[in-house]
Amino acid sequence: SRELRAASREPRTTELPSDRATESITMTQALPPKRPSESATEMVQVVLPNDANPLGFILGGTVMHLIDMAAAMAASRHTRTRVMTAAVDGLQFLHPIPIGDIIILGARATCAFAHSLEIQVDVYSERTLTGIRRRTSRAYLTFVAVDADGHPLEVPPLRLDTPEEQRVAAAHERLAVPQPR
Repeated sequence: SRELRAASREPRTTELPSDRATESITMTQALPPKRPSESATEMVQVVLPNDANPLGFILGGTVMHLIDMAAAMAASRHTRTRVMTAAVDGLQFLHPIPIGDIIILGARATCAFAHSLEIQVDVYSERTLTGIRRRTSRAYLTFVAVDADGHPLEVPPLRLDTPEEQRVAAAHERLAVPQPR
């Protein structure tokens, strides 16, 4: 629900210089920060006829399912808890993927909040005969960490070591601030 998403979107990032050890920094959060690379997930499969529409391209719904699966794995790797999809933002289909091509999905955490986190998923097609890759989709998914009864749990903050990681997280934290009604 929107209330759960808004309540769980307090920024939870920690910027640490890459040359300093985590243990030498006093953390105020109970959970230690994790790098985006710790949640990185890659899924690869060939597009088969049963995945395709009558035009010979992978179904959009199949791509959406694979995006959700890759994102859920990345969210679970970051939180090491059960997670639930709360939202999918900015999904666009840029290019179709034909039967016989390889679909590659790369997912990683980009922003962490008190009880939720954002996962970026990039989708690529790879021509099997040439190896040429191109990005066909990108989506951002929000997941809420939950216990066995579905109650929200704390999410570890992100450790942002590179300027690119800091830039992406800052951009998405601005988008996450609830707007007054």
